Amino acid sequence: MSPDKLAYMANQIGKFFAHQPHDKAVAAIETHLRRFWDPRMRASIIAQPDGEVVRLDPYVREAVARLTDQPAR
Repeated sequence: MSPDKLAYMANQIGKFFAHQPHDKAVAAIETHLRRFWDPRMRASIIAQPDGEVVRLDPYVREAVARLTDQPAR
């Protein structure tokens, strides 16, 4: 799947949780990505450099960063 498509999908997930307080929203996005995204999809979005054309919303960017910081739950 293309990086742009993954970013679009991740940002849509972020919009769903955007009404929650910051910490809860980031945690919910991270949990969703861990539970419902294929490991290849997660690896692909994690591998995108910060300067890449792909644009992630701030909460989504934080959640993706947390995917690399913590082991799978």
